[in-house]
Amino acid sequence: MCQLKSPFKLVTLYSGHSDIMPKEKLIAHLSRYIPLKEIEKNELKERVIEKHVKRRHFILQQYDVCKYYTFVVQGCFKMYGVDENAVEHNIQFAAENEWIADIGSFHSGNETRLYIEAIEPSIILQIDKTNLVYLYHNHPKFDRIFRIIAEEKLIEFQNRVLQNISSTADERYLSFLKQYSLLANRLPNTQIASYLGITPEFLSKIRRINARK
Repeated sequence: MCQLKSPFKLVTLYSGHSDIMPKEKLIAHLSRYIPLKEIEKNELKERVIEKHVKRRHFILQQYDVCKYYTFVVQGCFKMYGVDENAVEHNIQFAAENEWIADIGSFHSGNETRLYIEAIEPSIILQIDKTNLVYLYHNHPKFDRIFRIIAEEKLIEFQNRVLQNISSTADERYLSFLKQYSLLANRLPNTQIASYLGITPEFLSKIRRINARK
């Protein structure tokens, strides 16, 4: 496979002691699984980093090592691979209150074959492996929470693989609307079509048919 160079710059990051609200959103998200004590909340706040990401900038590029789990506070990202014909294939979208990472690269330390790019101007919180393991060991509640999150993502990807081999394009589109209900009107046809494995023209046809039902 040829090595492809992206025409876009690597993400420009802003990190700092800004408004605490993004971290409170993360705490609220994790507390939906298991309520957190104050000491656990404070430890989490100290170990995540807030970053602002411009549209079309990257938090991960091919041949990098994925060093962070990323929680989306505001905005939207896509994770995708690029084939030998320079065609993008979207694997995942992540909007508010969702996680995105190349989990294989994160845990193995191997280079990724994927890109994670901001579709909109975004605010994220990131945690690296060292800090995540610290939370696992010192506050086992986080181990349970992130295990549940990982299991949910595994189920999501398994369902998508089954859809790709057994569902029609129309069925895949309806499933996309169910899974990404808040993104359907925020993403251009080209991005959704890439995720579904169809052309933008065929997606437009599917949308017209469904609009008449």
